[in-house]
Amino acid sequence: MGDEKVKDEALQMMGMFQVLPRLVVFDLDYTLWPFYCECRSKREMPSLYPHAKGILYALKDKGIDVAIASRSPTPDIGKTFLEKLSLKSMFVAQEIFSSWSHKTEHFQRIHSRTGVPFNSMLFFDDEDRNIEAVSKMGVTSILVGNGVNLGAFRQGLAKFSEILMRLRRISRDGAQSSPKMQIHLGRS
Repeated sequence: MGDEKVKDEALQMMGMFQVLPRLVVFDLDYTLWPFYCECRSKREMPSLYPHAKGILYALKDKGIDVAIASRSPTPDIGKTFLEKLSLKSMFVAQEIFSSWSHKTEHFQRIHSRTGVPFNSMLFFDDEDRNIEAVSKMGVTSILVGNGVNLGAFRQGLAKFSEILMRLRRISRDGAQSSPKMQIHLGRS
């Protein structure tokens, strides 16, 4: 499936949800592309997973910001690859650095840079430990098995919407009030 077709399908998918995240954050290795940066050379031409570029462009067309949160011992290679793929300028934040912590430090920096609340973010990663740690911060997080694709994207949008609706119900029912959630209204 070509980038344009994936983009169109992702846009159609987003149109099915009343609310969308304000920011979608992606890991790099085995999420956007099928390799570890540290196992590659800057001289190589990288490739993305087949649906990745179409999803990124659909998000941009819909006015939803995108960011990178990647733990890598070779951030220079990751940044070079984003540039070679003509994607570097798409991201409002690129937190690519080596860290012994889970991705929580990356998300603190993304939040500081963008001002987007954690509960208005959607995150895709291929490691359980990152999904668990970032979820505890209030970020809707999706584990990807073979990179980000339309199935994982649909799952993420559905989970984000489900969590938001649950928070609204809790707030409406007069239970303990949840933090104010800033959302992106899903309008075409």
